[in-house]
Amino acid sequence: MKINFVESIPPRRLFVILATLMPILLLTLGLSIVSASVPAEALTQPAQTQDASMITISIALAISLPALAAGYALAKSGSAAISSLVEKPETFFKAFLVVTLCEAIAIYGLIIAILLWLRI
Repeated sequence: MKINFVESIPPRRLFVILATLMPILLLTLGLSIVSASVPAEALTQPAQTQDASMITISIALAISLPALAAGYALAKSGSAAISSLVEKPETFFKAFLVVTLCEAIAIYGLIIAILLWLRI
């Protein structure tokens, strides 16, 4: 058995494993942070409990769905950007712009989640 087992995993499979686990980890982290930030007195009132739980679910969706979309968009457009850079190195700025816009999708989701979190 190898000491460093990551070297034995092919890079493509390692990427698929990390791409599968990352949204789950982000969703779990988002839910735990939001549920820890809800004050205890807000949980004793039934109307606020339902509102806080709906906002918590909204925060989890606002983090996880854009992260999944950004990962998918980055996987598709990133490989196309790399192949265009191999053929024409002068297309670097366009390729960089497309990859940056894919990353911005996840950042927009994080901003919406923070705005929802401040509402609680």
